[in-house]
Amino acid sequence: MAAPTLQHAIDEAGSPIRLLWKPGAPAWVGPRVAPEFAGWAEEQTAWRTTVALSDLSFHMSDLFISGPDATRLLSEVTANNYASFAIGQAKQIVPVTPDGNLVSDGILLRTGEDSYVLTGGPAAGNWVMFHAETGGYDVTLENDPDMSRRDGEDPRLLRLQLQGPAALETVARAFGGPLPETKFFHSVEVELGGRRLRALRHGMAGQAGYEFIGDYADHAFVRDALLAAGEPDGIVHVGALAYSTNPVESGWVASPQPAIYTDPELAAYRAWLPKFSFEGMRPIHGSFYSDDIEDYYVSPWELGYGRSVSFEHDFIGRDALAAAKERAPRRKVTLELDASPVAGEGFVNDRGIHRIEVGGRLVGTTQHTARIAPLGRTLALSLVDAEFAAPGTRVEVVWGEHPGHGTAPDADLGLPRIGATVQPSPYDEYARTAYRRD
Repeated sequence: MAAPTLQHAIDEAGSPIRLLWKPGAPAWVGPRVAPEFAGWAEEQTAWRTTVALSDLSFHMSDLFISGPDATRLLSEVTANNYASFAIGQAKQIVPVTPDGNLVSDGILLRTGEDSYVLTGGPAAGNWVMFHAETGGYDVTLENDPDMSRRDGEDPRLLRLQLQGPAALETVARAFGGPLPETKFFHSVEVELGGRRLRALRHGMAGQAGYEFIGDYADHAFVRDALLAAGEPDGIVHVGALAYSTNPVESGWVASPQPAIYTDPELAAYRAWLPKFSFEGMRPIHGSFYSDDIEDYYVSPWELGYGRSVSFEHDFIGRDALAAAKERAPRRKVTLELDASPVAGEGFVNDRGIHRIEVGGRLVGTTQHTARIAPLGRTLALSLVDAEFAAPGTRVEVVWGEHPGHGTAPDADLGLPRIGATVQPSPYDEYARTAYRRD
């Protein structure tokens, strides 16, 4: 018997939203990395004041793409320009559906003339794999899924990230001197104790640093060497709980809803995706409920991905994406939530999609909410209607869980409302104004 597909699951549930709506879904904390080491608040502080080590080896998928048609494949299934994409450079890719909405995103590293590694959530990799397998491309694919879908296996790559004001000092101590000067999102090959690594110039929440990528067999050695080198700088090992809050300040919607559930042109894709895939299992929850899954789709324009889009080549969704540029109704912002027992000092992290209202009128939704201990604030990375996007605008967040199908989307459920003030996104000023200058 054939394995059940995403389309089978949708048909069985009655609709995409009935399949995916799961009130009270627990916060993601990541597999095989402790939720906390020093405590999530201290760990958040470390990447601002000293140096922090984050282990990214387990929670992301890696898709290795190689062959004569590798660049043509990527060019035809994403909106990015590959004409000046250097070996050793990385970029955020933007795959879009035929109707111009976002599939997902991911980080693509070019490792050779005809070879790449696509890293991130599974949705972007699934999109590329489907088109590679069905489009007649001369490519070889190797998929290394994240640890949440494997039992007892190790990943192929280690991925360890050093960030913070003292990160470059720690790096110099570990490697016996500064690494070669490298532009943002470019990389150099280095050695640490005879182990070959790629050092990707990176950053998070506005702080400079490197992401070290190498053979997972060297994971323990590299991790321990970096921790030892950082001891004089007060290095802090970051757990999954604190790490998963940093996109809120950086302005990155880490897990947008893939816009693949309704378009008739994507029927073959839904029949290719397994039921037990990211697209079939990722929960939707929060106070914002709609029976129409399309109300959860997002446009690359809304997320600020315009800098990564090029119309100088043909790609899936090109015309629809171009037409959507002027009519994208929402803007990405950060909300500063007022002090509240609901999202107070004990609150850490929430991926619920919550209603944002002005005078009882729906004007947007939260995408990711987190308590940022060093700021003493709870922030919500959000999408709001353009007329309410100016910094200083006052709004309310409806906090809680809608029960789902059978209850009116705008029913008064007695959920608490938290006052909030609109601020820019990214919230961190350096990330907003100077992150990519070098």
